[in-house]
Amino acid sequence: MRCFSKAQIVASLDPEVALRGLEQGFIAFSAGKVQVPPIQGFSFPGANGDCCVKSAYMEGSATFTVKISAGFYDNPGKGLPSNDGLMLVLSAQTGQPLALLHDEGWLTGMRTALAGRIAARLLAPPQVTAIGILGTGMQARMQLEQLGAITDCRQVMVWGRQDSGLATYRAFARTLGYEVHTTQDAAEVAGAANLIVCTTPSRLPLLRSEWVRPGTHITAVGADGPGKQELDPALVARAARIVVDSVTQCSQYGEVAHALRSGQIDTTQLIELGTLLASGAPGREHPDQVTLADLTGVAVQDAQISSCALAALTA
Repeated sequence: MRCFSKAQIVASLDPEVALRGLEQGFIAFSAGKVQVPPIQGFSFPGANGDCCVKSAYMEGSATFTVKISAGFYDNPGKGLPSNDGLMLVLSAQTGQPLALLHDEGWLTGMRTALAGRIAARLLAPPQVTAIGILGTGMQARMQLEQLGAITDCRQVMVWGRQDSGLATYRAFARTLGYEVHTTQDAAEVAGAANLIVCTTPSRLPLLRSEWVRPGTHITAVGADGPGKQELDPALVARAARIVVDSVTQCSQYGEVAHALRSGQIDTTQLIELGTLLASGAPGREHPDQVTLADLTGVAVQDAQISSCALAALTA
């Protein structure tokens, strides 16, 4: 078995190749051609942390993947990153471990950011006036990097809890060519932006329906485990189009789960991202619609991006 570091993985992976792999994975998942065992989840309330173990095999693939992803959200105060993890890639013919990708959570972040890019490409309004970002961490940075490929808008409004985090994010976004505005009031983000990405591990709603403008698209990626929530359920119910990565998973947790439990929506209103991609139909039907992509992270994304990474590393 070969072991690869984060530096090797980052230097080798082609995001455009990974994007195509993710699209194929979403389509296969929605077509029932992916084995995704139940997720193992751990919670560490005393350390403000969580960890999940995800695994998947896509029909026809030469490999399958087991991924461990940890998020300990007080780590920055200790001089450590919030996210860490690794992926183990095994042969689907012999079961032998082929590679340990010690990506430190980077591949998980990248596959989530690429999924956000796919969702925004399908659902963003035709004219993006400003991008809104809730959060200032790694995923908030990666989402902004990927959005540059689907819109010419270079105005961004960023929400965060800490002045230091906002200052760091402002400096980062400026290196990408963005004009940056920062705030500690999420209502300001909703008032300024019509393409909003939510990336925090919040357990209380940050964004309320009455703040959001007609024609806004929201991609929510932070609520990737039980108890997490960034959106008011009334905002989920307001969306004319609700796209999910997995109906089953998003019904258990994520933004959709809260709206389902309160009876404000039902599962007939949900469409999987893979189904939408396979259909070739437009995600947005008219400019004034509020649309939502609830992305909780499906293990087929890990299988596909780890396969892409291993192919690049061993080419």
